[in-house]
Amino acid sequence: MINTLIGDIGHLSVIIAFVAAIVSSYAYFMASRSSIDAEALTKWRRFARGAFYVHSAAVLLVIFALFNIIYEHRYEYYYAWSHSSNHLPVHFMISCFWEGQEGSFLLWIFWHVVLGVVLLNAGRKNKEWEAPVMAMFSFVQLFLTSMILGVVIGDLKIGSSPFILMRDFMPDTPVFAMDPNYKPEDGTGLNPLLQNYWMVIHPPTLFLGFAATLVPFAFAMAGLWKGKFGEWVRPALPWAHFAAVTLGIGIMMGAYWAYETLNFGGYWNWDPVENAVYIPWLVLVGAIHTMIAYRRSKHGLRASYILVITSFILILYSTFLTRSGILGNASVHSFTDLGLSGQLFAYLAAFAVLAVALLIYKWKHIPTTEKELTTYNGEFWIFIGAAVLCLAGFQVLTTTSIPVYNSFLGFIGIESNAALPADQIEHYTKFQLWAGVLIGILTGIGQLMWWRKTDKKSFGDAITMPLMLTLLFASLVIILSNKFDVFDFKLDNPVYITLFVTSLFAVFANLSIILSLLHKKVTLSGGAVAHIGIALMLLGILFSSGYSNIISGNTSGMLYSREFPDEINRDNVLLWRNTTTDMDKYSVSYRGQFLEVEGVPEYVNKEVLFRTADEYTAIARADIKVKDKLYYKTGDTLELPTPENTYYQVEYKNRETEETFTLYPRAQVNPNMGLLASPDIKTSATKDLYTHVSSVPDPNEEKEWSELQEYTVTMGDTIILNDYVAIFNGVEVIKEVPGVPLKAGDIAVQADMKIMGEKKTYHAHPLLIFKDGMAGYYPEIIEDLGLRITFLNVDPTKEEFKIGVNTTQKDYIILKAMEKPFVNILWIGTIVMSIGFIMAITRRNQEGGGKTPKTKPAKKAEKAQVA
Repeated sequence: MINTLIGDIGHLSVIIAFVAAIVSSYAYFMASRSSIDAEALTKWRRFARGAFYVHSAAVLLVIFALFNIIYEHRYEYYYAWSHSSNHLPVHFMISCFWEGQEGSFLLWIFWHVVLGVVLLNAGRKNKEWEAPVMAMFSFVQLFLTSMILGVVIGDLKIGSSPFILMRDFMPDTPVFAMDPNYKPEDGTGLNPLLQNYWMVIHPPTLFLGFAATLVPFAFAMAGLWKGKFGEWVRPALPWAHFAAVTLGIGIMMGAYWAYETLNFGGYWNWDPVENAVYIPWLVLVGAIHTMIAYRRSKHGLRASYILVITSFILILYSTFLTRSGILGNASVHSFTDLGLSGQLFAYLAAFAVLAVALLIYKWKHIPTTEKELTTYNGEFWIFIGAAVLCLAGFQVLTTTSIPVYNSFLGFIGIESNAALPADQIEHYTKFQLWAGVLIGILTGIGQLMWWRKTDKKSFGDAITMPLMLTLLFASLVIILSNKFDVFDFKLDNPVYITLFVTSLFAVFANLSIILSLLHKKVTLSGGAVAHIGIALMLLGILFSSGYSNIISGNTSGMLYSREFPDEINRDNVLLWRNTTTDMDKYSVSYRGQFLEVEGVPEYVNKEVLFRTADEYTAIARADIKVKDKLYYKTGDTLELPTPENTYYQVEYKNRETEETFTLYPRAQVNPNMGLLASPDIKTSATKDLYTHVSSVPDPNEEKEWSELQEYTVTMGDTIILNDYVAIFNGVEVIKEVPGVPLKAGDIAVQADMKIMGEKKTYHAHPLLIFKDGMAGYYPEIIEDLGLRITFLNVDPTKEEFKIGVNTTQKDYIILKAMEKPFVNILWIGTIVMSIGFIMAITRRNQEGGGKTPKTKPAKKAEKAQVA
C-alpha cells in the first residue's frame, strides 16, 4: 500500500515555507521604511520574525518528510526510487538526500534558515540591521523555496517537487495503468561515484559556503538601502571570512573526493562545475581584502561593494550553469534540466538587476577618501592583490561560459558553434600559473607593507631576511634536484622555478611577520597564517601536478587493443594474474579479485566466497581469518555490502629498497556508466603512488571457454590441464552443500584435485549432486589458471571418475600508476589556510563586539591586519 500522507505533509510544508517567506520579506520591508514610527516598526519586526520562524519550522518539516521517504524506502515516490535503494547504509542515504536537484536546493534553504536564525538572535542586540538584512534573506528564501514548490498553473510550472509519486511522474507506464498503487520493490540506487564518505560531508560544507555568501551581500544591500554606506563593513566582515573559509574547505573537500574516487589522475580537472565554484571564491577573497583596507584607511569602499555583490551574483550564476542543463555536454558533474531554466534565470536576473540598479543609484553617495596611495602603502598592494584574484576568476569565467554564449546566441537566432578548448587543463593553467606567481609575490610584499612603517628603509630591512632565505632555500632545492637527483624530478622549468621561488617568498615573508608579532607580544595575524597556507597550497599544486610522473608506460611494443584510446595503450601496463611485471623501479603482480565483507577488516578473496542468488550474501567456502583472528567459519553466511565493487589486489616491490606493499584499486562495470574505477593510493612523506585500473574483463559478458575436454581418472592419477600438472586425489561424499538443501536420497560427491600453478598450488573441489533423480554439476573455476573443472560422473564398479575441463584466457587487468611528489603540502596548506581564516573570524568578531585588543605594541606595528 502506498503512503501518500508523508508526501502530502512534505508538499504542504513547502507551500507554507514559501508563503511564510513572502510574508517575512514583506514584513521586514515594511519594518525597514524610514517613515515608520517606533511602535509600528516594533509590530512589523515581531510579525516578520514570527513569519521567518514559521518558515524555518516548515523547512525542517520538509526535510523530515523527504528523508523519511528515503529512509523508509518509500519507492512510490519518484525521488526515493531514483536516488536510493534497499541496501544503502544510512550515511549513503544522507547522500541520497542531496543527490537530486530538489534535495540540494533544500539543503541550501536549510543553511539559510540556520544562518537567518543566527542573524535574528544577533539582531536583537543590533536592531538597526535586522530588518533590512533579513528582508533580503527572506526574499532569497522566497526564490529558493519556489524551486521545490512543484505547482503547475496551466502551462506554467513553478519548481519541481521532491514529493511527486511515481504514478504521477510516469503516468504512461503500463504497470500503473494496471495497478495505480504499484510500488517498486527496490530503487535504482545512488550514483556509484557518490558512494563515498566525502559525499556525505562535502555537499553540506559547500552549500553552507554558498549560503554564507548571502550574509555580506545582505549587509551590503542594507547599507546601500539605508544609506549606511560604510557601517555595514564591520558586521559583514566576519561573515565574509566565514563564507570564504567554508566555501574554500568545501572546494578542497571536493578536490580530495576527486583525488580519492575518480580516475582522471588528480584532484582538479578544470571541469566547468568545478570552475563555477572556484570563481566566486576568488572574488569573495578579493572582497575581504578591500573590506579590510576600508576598515583601516577608508579606501576601497566602492570596490568592496562591487566585489561582495559580484561574489553573490556569481554564486547564483554558478547555480544557473550547473542546474539549467546548459553544461550537459560540457561537464559530467552538472545536473540535468528539470524544466527550471527559466525560473533559475529569473532568480539570477532578479538579484543581479536589483543589486546593480541600487548600486548605480547610490554610487555617487558612497563616500571616498582623497588620501592618495603610494607603493609603500599596504592598501595599495591589497588592491593589486584583489585585482589579480578577480582577473584570475575572469579568465576562468570567460571560457567556462562558452556554452552560455552559444545558448544565448541561439536564442536570438544567431548560430554559434564555439567550443571549449580541446585541452582545458593547458588552457587554464597557462594563465592561472602566472596568477599564482603574482599571488605569491603580493601575499609576501603586501603583508610586509601592511605591518611595517611605510618608508623605503623599513621595507628594505623587512624584506631582506625573507628574500635571503628564499634564494638560499630555492637554490638548495634546485641544485639537489638537478645535480644530485635527490628528488624524483628535476626543477628546471623556468616557469615552475618562478612559481616555486615566489611561493617560498610568501611563506618566509609571512613567517617573518608572525615571528615579529610574537616578539612584540601582539595578537597573531590570521592573515599571515592564511597566506602561508595559500603559499603552501601553491607549492603542493606545483609539485603534484607539474611533476606528476606516469610510471606505468607500455614498454611491450604492442597495442593492447585497437579499440582502446591512445592514452590507455601508451600509459598503462598489462598485468596477467600472478605474473610479475617490471614497472619503473617496481616489480608488480596482480594477485586476484577481492570483495568487501561485512565485519571483516580486510578485503576477502572471491575464491573463498560462494555467491548465492542474493548478490548481497555469500557463503564462506573456507575459514576467513585476518591476523589469526577467525571472523567466519566454513559454511557461514556473510553479507556483502557492496557486491558491485571488485578490489583488485596489486602487490608492489621496490627493487631499490626491497620495500613491499599491497594496493587495492577498486572498479565496477556499471551497465549504464561503463567502467567506474577508483584509485588506491600509497602515501608517503614525499610523494603519493596513485594506482587505478583502466580496463578489466567485462564480468557481465560470458567468457569464451574452449570445447569441453573429458578425462577418465582414478585416485592418484596425474593429468596435464592447460600446461599445468594436476593430481586427482579422490572423492568424498559430503552432507551439506552451501545454498543447496539436501534431503533423504540426495547424494553430493566432491572431487579433490591439486593443480601446480606457476606461483602456488591450487585446490579444486567440483561438485556432482544427484537430486530428485537428476544430476547437477557445480564446476570449480580457477581464474588464475583459466580453468573450469567439472565433475561429470562416477563409475563405482571400476572406481573411475570422469572430469571435464574447459580453458579460457587468464584473468588480467590493465593498470595505470603515477607518482605525485609532495601532494601532502597541498592538503597541509589547506588546513593552515583554514586555521588562518578561523583566527581572523575570531579577531573580527571581537572587534565587532566592541572589544579592543589590549596591546600597546600593536599600535607600533599597525592598527589592523590583513586577514
